[in-house]
Amino acid sequence: MADGTKAMHLREALDDCERKHPLLAIGAVNALAAHVAAEAGFDALWVSGLEVSAASGLPDANVLGPRDLSDVVASLGRVTELPVVVDIDNAGGSGRTAERFAYDLMRAGAAAVCVEDSAYPKCNSFAAHRAQSLADLDLLREQVGRIRKVAGDGLVVVARTEALIAGEDMATAMARAEAYAEAGADAVLIHSKDATGDQARAIGRAWSHGVPLVSVPTAFPDLSAAELGEAGFRLCIYANQLSRAALAGMRTAARQFRRGGSFRSTVAGSLAEVGDLMRVGEPEALSCL
Repeated sequence: MADGTKAMHLREALDDCERKHPLLAIGAVNALAAHVAAEAGFDALWVSGLEVSAASGLPDANVLGPRDLSDVVASLGRVTELPVVVDIDNAGGSGRTAERFAYDLMRAGAAAVCVEDSAYPKCNSFAAHRAQSLADLDLLREQVGRIRKVAGDGLVVVARTEALIAGEDMATAMARAEAYAEAGADAVLIHSKDATGDQARAIGRAWSHGVPLVSVPTAFPDLSAAELGEAGFRLCIYANQLSRAALAGMRTAARQFRRGGSFRSTVAGSLAEVGDLMRVGEPEALSCL
């Protein structure tokens, strides 16, 4: 079982009010992405429900279980010591399933979990084909408490409210976030899909609780990490950008091959060296190419 050291260090970093810049986490769906993230100097990794679902050919709709996520966490730990924050969505919609997620993921090496108040079965926050709805506030409070009971201080618990995504007002979102902080969450995430970033700034101004704020700026990429830090956020999670970059790169390489009949690197579509790929799993490996 994990010794909780990564969770302790992550919690200390989140609680450090003297930090000049927010912690930066990036989505890593596999060891390749984790390797890139570590090279680039990110502070933490995010295991995204959307990324893992898409990589498995599954909808982002509570189809993943603890084993699916634990396998990803274990693979990331093979290539980096960065703390891993796992998106467990609504943790299966019950207190007992939240316990299962927490126990299995802590054993796999996760440093933190993020649990949200979407109703079961969830839909993606940015889905246009389904409407987001909220679970009862007391359910997420129970889930936070059960995770804390199972994990103690061995997991950082991020409580996420989808209130603004579901069309509720700022007062409702704040009330939910405060309730989750009082229930024992180490940090809170008030999710927003406002593309201007104004709502994110308003969240920072309105939040007066001592528990750290977390942002997932997917919908407002023009708001920099430095600006989010100034607004009051202590952790910024870039949830799926590496998978989106990989998808775009794979399409470019495949189209280039179909046009030219080879995989020669060009300005429009360059490939990493074979040896670079080999060294992710075996750092001492050499390639003859």
